[in-house]
Parts: sequence; C-alpha cells; structure tokens
Amino acid sequence: MLFNSYEFIFGFLPVSLLVYFYLQKNGFTRASTFFLVFSSLFFYSWWNIYYLPIILGSMLFNYNIGNILSRNSYNTKIPFSKKNILISGVLINLILLGYFKYSDFFIDNLNTVFTLDIEPLNLLLPLAISFFTFQQIAYLIDSYRLETKEYDFLTYAVFVTFFPQLIAGPIVHHKEMMPQFANKHAKNINYKNIALGLFIFSIGLFKKVVIADTFSIWAKAGFDLSINLNLLEAWATSLSYTFQLYFDFSGYTDMAIGLSLLFNIKLPMNFNSPYKANNIQDFWRRWHMTLSRFLRDYIYIPLGGSRKGNFRAYCNIMITFILGGIWHGAGWTFIFWGALHGGALVIYHLWSQLGIKLWRYLAWFITFNFINISWVFFRAKDWGDAIKVLSAMFSLNAIVVPKYLANQLWFLKQYDIEISTKWRDFWGDEWILVCMIVSFILILGFKNSSEKLESFKPTALTAMAIGVLFFVASISINVESEFLYFNF
Repeated sequence: MLFNSYEFIFGFLPVSLLVYFYLQKNGFTRASTFFLVFSSLFFYSWWNIYYLPIILGSMLFNYNIGNILSRNSYNTKIPFSKKNILISGVLINLILLGYFKYSDFFIDNLNTVFTLDIEPLNLLLPLAISFFTFQQIAYLIDSYRLETKEYDFLTYAVFVTFFPQLIAGPIVHHKEMMPQFANKHAKNINYKNIALGLFIFSIGLFKKVVIADTFSIWAKAGFDLSINLNLLEAWATSLSYTFQLYFDFSGYTDMAIGLSLLFNIKLPMNFNSPYKANNIQDFWRRWHMTLSRFLRDYIYIPLGGSRKGNFRAYCNIMITFILGGIWHGAGWTFIFWGALHGGALVIYHLWSQLGIKLWRYLAWFITFNFINISWVFFRAKDWGDAIKVLSAMFSLNAIVVPKYLANQLWFLKQYDIEISTKWRDFWGDEWILVCMIVSFILILGFKNSSEKLESFKPTALTAMAIGVLFFVASISINVESEFLYFNF
C-alpha cells in the first residue's frame, strides 16, 4: 500500500485515525496502541505477507537485547559483557540485512573472480529492511549508553512499526518518538495538527505524483530505453533523475511528517533544500539528514572522527561514505557513488585549509553539477548504463546555438559535430525544458516544506491551497508509481 494510492488515502488512513482516537478518547490506551501496531503491520504486509515474520522476529530479538543493555544493574552471572552483547546484537542485525540484500551480489562477484558457477539465491528483498534495521541498531547502541527506557514490547513495536515512517524513514531515535506517544496531549485530536498534517501531506503528494512521476518518464527513457544519447538527451536524462529523486524522496518525507502530525507525532526534518548547497559538506547536512546523522553518530565518530589527525579523519570519511553507498544498494555503482562523495568531502576539507573561498554562485554551480553527475552512478543499473549517459553528457553531439552562430560554425560539421538551432522534443515531449526550469525555480527560489510548515497559518487561503494541491495530486495518481527509496 502506497501513500499515493486511493486505498490508503480514502480507506486505510481515515479508518486508522478514527479508530485510534476513538479508543484513546474512551480511555482504552493499551487497545489504541495495539490497534496502531496492528494497523502498521497490516500496512507493511500489504505488499507481501511473507515480510511479516522477518520484521516481527527482528523486533523480538532487538527488544530483548535492548532490555538487557538498558539495565543499570547488569547480571554478572551472564558470561558476556554488555559490550560483547551489543556487538553481537549489531552483528546479527547486519547479518540479517546482508543475507537478504547482499547475498546475490557476493555470489556474482565470487563467480566473476574465481570463474565459479554458484547459483544466485534470488532472494526477495524484504520491504524497508534497511530502515528498520538501522533504526534498531541505533536503539541497541542508545540502550547500551543507557539513553532508552523501554517497558514493554507493545510500545517498542510502535517505535519500530509506526507506519508513516516505517518504509523509508526518517530514521528516528527512540528518545525522539516514545515521549511523544506518552504525552497526554497526544491522545486527543488536535485540529491544528490536523491542518498542519494535511498541508504538508498535500505538498508531498503533489511533489511525488505530479513532479517526480513526470520526471521519472524521461529518466527511464534515457537510462533504460535509449541505446544511444546525444549531448542534450544525456543532460536531460541526468537532470530528470536528479529532480525525480529529490521530489520523490522529499515528497515521501513530507507525507510521512504530515501523516505523523495527524497522530500528534512530530518527526525530525529530513530535507533542508539540499540543492541550494554551496559545498558538498553543506549538501550532506541538508540531504537525508537522519541518515547523515546515523552515519556520523554510529560510524564516523566511533571510528575516531577527526580526533586523531587529518589523515585519519579523511580515512574515516571515506569509510563512512563507502558504507553509506553500500547501504543504498548491492552494486559496485553504489559503492563508487559513496566513494565519490567521500572523496569530494575530503577535497573540500583540503580546499578549506587553503583559506580560499569561491564566488558563491560558482561554488553552487560546481556542487550541483557534481551531485548531478554522481547521481548517474546511483541510478544506472550497471557500469554500461552509467558510461552511456556520462560519455554523451560530455560529447559534442547536438550542440544548440542561436541561428546567427550556426552559419559561423559550419566548419565543425567536418569533425562530425552536429549543430542545431532548436531544442529537440526529447522522446516526443516538448515540456521537458519547461519542467526543468520550473523545478529549478521551485527548488532554489522558494522556501522548502519544513520552512512553510513553521510559518503555516490556518487561513481560508491556505485551505484553498491545500484543496488545490490535494485535488490535482489525487487526479494525477498513477497506479504504477513507486517510491525510489523503497528499493533501498
């Protein structure tokens, strides 16, 4: 069940809200918690019922390990230290994730290197396993640090399965979520939160089904359907995916934040206008902020951070980003994407030490184009697809110039350089250039969703805006649509 589906918007969501708050209002707090867990598991199982035992088993395991780790008085009769229990718990989580996500990747590489013929397992990747695994690893570490207090399995299950953020985040900490559920003011319908939630949900829905799904058509045409691309088509392809990914994932996050507000729960910000960044460090402080926080707090800092000198810090950066690339997908293109960003961050730190500052707009131009180019490896199914797009992006095929220059550049034809005086209709759609210009304006010239949420006022004008956004998005819902981060 997708957030951008009629069965979710007009069926699952209103029923869940009404029953949850009915039970809360009548004092059935435990029943309302159980119902929320049941609803979330139903939502999760909608895709495939076989996913259910995996997430239930994962929750039972981590709940019990977390309870052991969070005790102030540790049972010395247990022949293991708390640190060893923590390491074992984290490793078991990673083994579960690795088995489903990386087994076939490992087998493929073994077959290639050693010319073997091992049959792939062809495992079906359980939905959201990367997200709920990382969230529970963070819980174990926080429990070891005595930063969590979990009293029963039911409330822990709410923390893990809460459906607005279950599938693709944001990745949250236990201490961020559970005090909110325990707050007595969260047990009643809050009409201000309802208005805020519908407002941000409508923005996210519009981002996804109107903008992201439009760009997905052009990105798919360039990456998956076209055998050869010229210069303009290649840039249209890469930029289409750059915009698709942004509006798809930020749209999902907006919807998750909006849905949570309907239940009086505030999720952390996950996007802060990342394409406005003037350097790569700034980008990672704005893009997928809860994942960046996880990688910093649970990988980079434990490795030593910057405490042991510059060289060690640069090595830690590279390790952190390569692992971040692996987390996103089982493929060398993901690993290379992570290494690209790690290397860019190292270069940024080295450049900063020189004390030279670039002109602001030049810094943005370099940063955005690096991000756009690196997304090619993130999107490509294999090296061949990536090279196809990148080589065309830097070719001299199909250069568009004004008419008065075309005659002056006639001599370039003898070098097989094509000169054109008009934009082509890429894959039969003349709207691509207009959509890109509008998207640039939206991303760079306007406040982002979180900023709009902070300044939101429930007026007739905002109600009309919500209605228009929701209506346009509702009639644009595509049954074949999917969220990109569901694949990770």
